[in-house]
Amino acid sequence: MIYKVFYQGTKKEVPVRERTMSLYVEATSEREVRYKLKERDLNIEFIQTVEDDFLEFEQKSEHFELENV
Repeated sequence: MIYKVFYQGTKKEVPVRERTMSLYVEATSEREVRYKLKERDLNIEFIQTVEDDFLEFEQKSEHFELENV
């Protein structure tokens, strides 16, 4: 399953919508996504599953790149 992770660049940063970034991770659960990203200094705001029509839409975006973690 593909997950879209919304995050701030560092854990010390206060979440500001305009500076929120996202990345895509393949995993079996949200817990696995968090485990795979725990070594990075990210302030994870939200993790969302991406599937079916939503996945097709996201894949068409120039920003879609599946992280290799």
